[in-house]
Amino acid sequence: MDTPDVGIPPQLARRMSMAEQYEYLRTKYSRRRALVTAGAVAGGLLTGCSGSGSGTDTASRTASPLSATSTPTGTGRVNGSVVTPFGRHLAFGADPKTQMRISWQVPLPVKKPYVRVGLKPWELSRKIEAEVRDLHTPEVEGQRLAVEQYYLHAALDGLRPGTTYYYGVGHEGFDPASKERHSTVGSFTTAPARPGTFVFTAFGDQGVTPDALANDRLILGRQPSFHLHAGDICYADDTGHGKKSDYYAPTTWDLFLKQTEPVAKSVPWMVTTGNHDMEAWYSPNGYGGQSARWALPDNGFDAKNSPGVYSFTYGNVGVVALDANDVSYEIPANKGYSDGRQTAWLDRRLGELRGQVDFIVVFFHHCTYSTSTHASDGGVRDAWLPLFTKHQVDLVINGHNHVYERTDAIKGGKVGRRVPVGASTDPTKDGIVYVTAGGAGKSLYHFPAGVKDSYEGKIADRESVKTYHWTKSRDQNPDTVEWSRVRYTGYSFLSVEAEAGASPKLKVSALAQSGERIDYFEVRRGARGPAPHLVRARLPASIGEA
Repeated sequence: MDTPDVGIPPQLARRMSMAEQYEYLRTKYSRRRALVTAGAVAGGLLTGCSGSGSGTDTASRTASPLSATSTPTGTGRVNGSVVTPFGRHLAFGADPKTQMRISWQVPLPVKKPYVRVGLKPWELSRKIEAEVRDLHTPEVEGQRLAVEQYYLHAALDGLRPGTTYYYGVGHEGFDPASKERHSTVGSFTTAPARPGTFVFTAFGDQGVTPDALANDRLILGRQPSFHLHAGDICYADDTGHGKKSDYYAPTTWDLFLKQTEPVAKSVPWMVTTGNHDMEAWYSPNGYGGQSARWALPDNGFDAKNSPGVYSFTYGNVGVVALDANDVSYEIPANKGYSDGRQTAWLDRRLGELRGQVDFIVVFFHHCTYSTSTHASDGGVRDAWLPLFTKHQVDLVINGHNHVYERTDAIKGGKVGRRVPVGASTDPTKDGIVYVTAGGAGKSLYHFPAGVKDSYEGKIADRESVKTYHWTKSRDQNPDTVEWSRVRYTGYSFLSVEAEAGASPKLKVSALAQSGERIDYFEVRRGARGPAPHLVRARLPASIGEA
């Protein structure tokens, strides 16, 4: 199907970088419409909090082009009592034990937005002002009307570890602590002070579909401590080439956040960036929209311009989120935008985590190893495989291909150890297992012709699979690989149970939309002493107790 023209000729877009395309579109549409939100902000319609304690550059965000939007006529006179918040979603700060970020959306501008928080649902005594990050998307004749969107964020710091908090989001005229609004109160639990057993879930490529909603419901049943979303979040940009000619429907985000709210209002929803998440109108690298909608940990190499790159530690697991658009050979619209800074940060961060936790989990969008439609991205391999090997990463989770596929343990580009369903593997000796968990809800892909699914209860082992990987010149270089161990063409997600203690392990399972398990294996590291944080936990509180 031809891609609708949404502002720049496709033949021109193919020759332009993301930054060049951004400047082209901004210039074109700025001539058509005056952007006047600066006056609305001065008039108090959009009141944010610059002292949120989030650690991010709030002032630069509220003064950026994201805030230069047009306020709908008369909305300043709308009573706040008729404006209902929606799309609540949580995210950790850099320290999940003490920090939580609460985000939501309102359909119209509101005055004095805030969050109420307390230790009981009927005692929301603490009140924290919220920051507004608003987006204006211009009209495209014959395609869409102009759209105004308002995203609100509150940073909660100084929380107690391992504690359940209750919260409600509101604004002038809408008080979540009032009796009539009590049904809007949600809750969350901070990370425990010491490592224990917990579950987290993961997938990529979700969109707004009945299958995506079904997966969300299954995830909620697992009671995860957090969820990892490996990019291609909602498909507002349904083309995903990172070009101005991509078809873009910003209201898809409204539908997505409503769809996800039943889970994300209580489970931190930790996202990273896929190719469909490069939305070129909002910023030169296409991430302005993501910065407006999400409040993620700000400890990556450039939190302001690369919100999908960060890390956090929960229990005995260190999690690292990466932006593979920066290194992708397949879709090069943002290739090299960080000038190597992301990869340098990754090297440093993996080194720091290796001495602090039992396990390191890395997640990003483009596949390191897959045989499905998009196959494997050689750019990811060239940039990051040496670092995964150097720091003995324990598990890598990708999306991009809309299937479930799991490799054997891969070492030096080859099978280091076969890992059939139910097996155990040791990354210190065998290599790393790579999981493609792209069956979150968007239309499914397929495996190469003649290659059957192979999963628990329906094993169809093969000696090899013919596939390819993307090269720097954007060629599809043929491969014959032996590492494709589990394959499932269906909607699914990953569930990981982490155990601490004398014999720590990751118990990794994949569940189909039916709830049936399709794969499971364990990651156990080699014989060694306990991780440093476990040693410290056993030390006496003072010298006098020794």
